[in-house]
Amino acid sequence: MKKLNNPFIHQKGYDCFVCSPTNPIGLHLDFYLDGDVVKTNWQPADVYQGYPNILHGGIQATLLDEIASWAVYVIAGTGGVTSRMEVRYKKPVLINKGKIYLTGEIIEQKQKIITVCSRLYNNAGDLCTEGFVFYYVFPPEVAKAKMDYPGQEAFLQKS
Repeated sequence: MKKLNNPFIHQKGYDCFVCSPTNPIGLHLDFYLDGDVVKTNWQPADVYQGYPNILHGGIQATLLDEIASWAVYVIAGTGGVTSRMEVRYKKPVLINKGKIYLTGEIIEQKQKIITVCSRLYNNAGDLCTEGFVFYYVFPPEVAKAKMDYPGQEAFLQKS
């Protein structure tokens, strides 16, 4: 498993809620590549709860959407925008039970739509939330010109 670079940190105005290391209220996630799967982990805090000790469903959906975007950047080698998401909440995510783990894997590409299966697991390894994120993607040159996509190689650590 290889840690991915965050090439956005040098872009003017970058302050992503999920992956910016400097957003004061952000989640500060780092991402890793394991074969064709993007992974991350995170320790939720009480400020992200819905019901007491339960991670808010909107935060869960945000995490699933973010890891899907990183899968598109790193595996598909382009950028785009979320066009649709289907989220299935299977089991409550308890905040006081330790880190959670997420995976993002491209499962289909049809023309300009990439489908990513994003999964959220609790610290015991139970699947708690699953999302199917439908990403409208641009050709890499368009993503670079219009979205400041830095290119697939910018995410890969130098050995």
